[in-house]
Amino acid sequence: MMRGKLITLEGGEGAGKSTVLAAVREQLAQVGHDALVTREPGGTPVGEAIRSVLLDPDRHGLCAESELLLMFASRAQLVRDVVEPALAAGRWVLSDRFTDASYAYQGGGRGQPRERIAELERWAASGLQPDLTLLLDLPVGEGLARARGRGPVDRIEMESVEFFERVRAAYRVRAASAPARFRVIDASQPLDAVLAQVDRVMAEFLAAQRKDVSA
Repeated sequence: MMRGKLITLEGGEGAGKSTVLAAVREQLAQVGHDALVTREPGGTPVGEAIRSVLLDPDRHGLCAESELLLMFASRAQLVRDVVEPALAAGRWVLSDRFTDASYAYQGGGRGQPRERIAELERWAASGLQPDLTLLLDLPVGEGLARARGRGPVDRIEMESVEFFERVRAAYRVRAASAPARFRVIDASQPLDAVLAQVDRVMAEFLAAQRKDVSA
C-alpha cells in the first residue's frame, strides 16, 4: 500500500484557512481521496484540551516556553494517534496548521530559537514534514480586521500588530527556504480568485502525484 500524503494550510489570522480547507477537501474527494481533516492545536481529545489552554484569553501569564511546549505536546499526540496511522494506511491528511506554525508564531512571534523548535520537531513530531504546504498570505492589518470582526478574540488574536508582522515575516522566510514544498497563495484577493489559485496549485500537485505513481 502506498503511503498517504500530508497537506497543510498555514497563514496568519483571518487568512481564510477554513474556506480554503473545505475547497481542497472537495477537490481531493473528486479524485478519490477521502482526506482525513484535522487541526492544530487540537485534533485529538488531549490536543483539544491543550488548545483550550493555549487560546484561553484569561491565561495572560503563559510564558513563551510553556506555549511552545504545549504546542508540541498537542502535536506529538496528533502525529502518533492520527496523522502517522492515517498516512501509513494510505490515507491523505489535510491539516489546518502544522509545525510551520510554531516556527512562525513561537519562533517569529515569541522569539523562541529556531534550533529549539527544530529539536522539538525531530523529537515530538517525529521529524514529519508535509508533502505540500499552502501558505495563505495577506497584509496583517487586513487579516486582523477579518479575524476580529468574527466576534470575541482568543489569547493569540489579542496580540499586537507587531507580533503578527513578525509571524508573517517568519512564514515568508519558511516558504522561501522550502520552495519545493510551499505554495504561497495571495489571500488578499477576492475569494473567487483565491480559490482559483488554490485549484491550480492542487491540480498541479495531483498531476505530479499521478506521474510519480505511473513512473
